[in-house]
Amino acid sequence: MVEIGKSKAPKTMKPPGRSQWKPLSSISIDKNGKRKRINGSSKNPNMIPLGKNKILADRNKDKEEVEERKKVEKSNESDGGEATFLISTAPAAQQLGFFLDRFQSANKIKLSPLELDAYKDSCMVKLAEGIAQDLDNLSDHIKSAFGPSWKEVLTEEKLVEGEIDAGSPALIIISTSASRSLEILRGLKSFTKQCFPAKLFAKHMKVEDQATSLKSSRVNIASGTPSRINKLINMDALTLSRPGIILLDMHRDVKGYSLLTLPQVSTEFWDLYKSHFQQRLLQGEMKICLYGAVPINEKLKKMSNPIDDN
Repeated sequence: MVEIGKSKAPKTMKPPGRSQWKPLSSISIDKNGKRKRINGSSKNPNMIPLGKNKILADRNKDKEEVEERKKVEKSNESDGGEATFLISTAPAAQQLGFFLDRFQSANKIKLSPLELDAYKDSCMVKLAEGIAQDLDNLSDHIKSAFGPSWKEVLTEEKLVEGEIDAGSPALIIISTSASRSLEILRGLKSFTKQCFPAKLFAKHMKVEDQATSLKSSRVNIASGTPSRINKLINMDALTLSRPGIILLDMHRDVKGYSLLTLPQVSTEFWDLYKSHFQQRLLQGEMKICLYGAVPINEKLKKMSNPIDDN
């Protein structure tokens, strides 16, 4: 019996929501080679082989190489962001031309053709390209400069009578200040753990104490400022009896000055060079290493070899 006035409303169909849809099944193959149907969601429903993507790997490799090049270029820029050039990566003849041009300019002289002929390309140290010349890479560059004998020359701590005199370093590093000298030595810890380096600057150090220390011990590495180095040589405390390398720190301060351009310090360096280094350089007993970068515009202006101009 049907009650009057209480007819049932027709049932409406609701559209299925997202949660009502079930993802398609996928097929996988187990370790026994049998096909297996997997119902439900799958991160890889089309069964695309998942392995090392060679295209993406090559792209990532290229990206890493670009980033590495940018890192080297950035480390070679000056503090002001100016484009620079690693002078010691240039051919030795160009390095020598740069150095002699700076020498003539600073001393307001012009060397004669005969004087220029006395200088040889072998006076300069050429360092590897593609490696930033910062404190982190300094020890690697030094090893390369000294060659296979670097360990014997730079880490041994005993004096050898008739061969290794007291206070005669194989590597002399010259920089603009005491603080910079200490920074450089921190980058050479791999060499100075056994044979302590000589700190040759005036800040907090008496020249008499430095002289006493030099006269009684083997010194492989010395780092300091031109003025104090010159004074200790004149006192016969620091000797130059070992063939070696004079590393000139080309780092520029916040004002853009370097060892060869800072007014008072550059004058002191050229006095030191003329008094004690020049003849040894000409005789082949010493080499110059220009460590660091110079501005591109300075390079273009100064790289012409004065030897070729005469």
